[in-house]
Amino acid sequence: MSSPTPKPRLGTHTMAGLEVPLRAGPELVDPDRIGEPGTMPFTRGIFADGYQGRLWTIRQYSGFGTAEDTNARYRFLLDQGQTGLSVALDLPTQCGYDPVDPMARPEVGKVGVSLSNLAEMEILFDGIDLGAISTSFTINGTAAIIYAMYLATADKLGVPREKLTGTIQNDILKEYVARGTWIFPVRPSMRLIADTILYANEATPRFNPISIAGAHVRDAGATAIEEMAYTLANGLAYVDELQRRGGDVARFARRLSFFFYVHQDFFEEVAKFRAGRRLWAKLLNERYGVTDEKALMFRFGVVCGGSSLVAPQPLNNIVRVTVETMAAVFGGAQSIFTCAYDEAFQIPTETSAEIALRTQQILAYESGIGRSVDALGGSYVVEHLTNQMEDGITEVMREIDDYGGVEKAIEDGWLQMRIAERALERKQKVDRGDTVIVGQNFFARDDGERGVGETFHVDPNAAARVVEKYERIRDTRDAVAAERTLAALGRAAANDDENLMPYLVDCCHAYVTVGEMVERMKAQWGEFQEPVRL
Repeated sequence: MSSPTPKPRLGTHTMAGLEVPLRAGPELVDPDRIGEPGTMPFTRGIFADGYQGRLWTIRQYSGFGTAEDTNARYRFLLDQGQTGLSVALDLPTQCGYDPVDPMARPEVGKVGVSLSNLAEMEILFDGIDLGAISTSFTINGTAAIIYAMYLATADKLGVPREKLTGTIQNDILKEYVARGTWIFPVRPSMRLIADTILYANEATPRFNPISIAGAHVRDAGATAIEEMAYTLANGLAYVDELQRRGGDVARFARRLSFFFYVHQDFFEEVAKFRAGRRLWAKLLNERYGVTDEKALMFRFGVVCGGSSLVAPQPLNNIVRVTVETMAAVFGGAQSIFTCAYDEAFQIPTETSAEIALRTQQILAYESGIGRSVDALGGSYVVEHLTNQMEDGITEVMREIDDYGGVEKAIEDGWLQMRIAERALERKQKVDRGDTVIVGQNFFARDDGERGVGETFHVDPNAAARVVEKYERIRDTRDAVAAERTLAALGRAAANDDENLMPYLVDCCHAYVTVGEMVERMKAQWGEFQEPVRL
């Protein structure tokens, strides 16, 4: 005789610990903190007409194997109605290694596309109009180099730089605490980011030169409150650095953007975005005297998926991604990409990627949830959670300030330890059944079947083809020009007053490789040494 399946509890608090009232009423709403869409404090969104004026950019995070492989996937997704590209790069490219480096060979093309030099990026965007498409690059330690490569590609194609739109992640602070694809120490990394932003303000005025990302600290273990708090704290650190470099906050703030993961606690996620938007505008206004409303706007993109997706019963992930996409829409995201259901264990197949794309399109054009601006605004529960969320974010940011700021907290390992502790707490909640994951710790199947019809196979010859192309470029490029631009880059790296972006663009035009540029800068700056806390 079978025993009844244990039933999980609904609970009374969100995943981050915010209290959810059983019954909510008007006493929980403060009209002064809500405002109107398109105006301070931007609780209800940065645009008065919401998605009626402009729909969010529909992206799919994609990249694998060779530039040719990924170009074919991009063309397929664009033909299916995708409106923006989101480039996944392999670990060697992210960490500044060329594909022939012994550290790189096992990882070439595994979790993203290999882009070691300009010739590869020219292939990646072959047949794609860079002046008509928004391109997002998830890249950090080598972000300035990839951005320079994108500019050089546009130059080669005759696309005016002022027409380029998109985003480069370029947020190194969260790499130190969450992902580990750092290269240089904190100070020269901050300099490189400031160089990128200041240069982009002039060269590509429609391109976002940084996407300050809470996504990875969330996947590493942080709560929704901490995700937003760490992101805003990092954002303020970048503003301080840019101001120190003589930048005009009211000008460069117009091109600062943000990036988050969306997890399963629907109302908490909506409240997170509403509170973050309101708090960012307040911080810029109060700390830096910014009054230009366009500079106060909190523009953000999201990933729906990440660590909230699981391998057991993976088709359930389609439902999870749908819930998360709805939360992103009700939260007012400007850019959304939806993970495929099989991303918990493999690179998405063409079929699974298409389902993820169709999820956005169905919500955008069939569900009607984007017709009104901030359709959940005024909800007693949502406003109450938004207020709690803002208070919680403010408290965490105060703790960081009291410690001595983001940079000190990273250099000492304090932030890294805090996220590690949260990750352990998250796992323990799942193990105890306090956090419900359908198909994993509740309602699991005994047969172990995944229920997946397709398996993605990476071309086993992809790495060899990447290396062959790399060696061909090294053999055929103008060696004198390559060395000349590298030498100039090295001299500029030794001078703190120089903006490195023009030198990086020159290197890319000379087909200097990512690894060569990184090594030249390492010679001046060294590498970041991760602190150890016991």
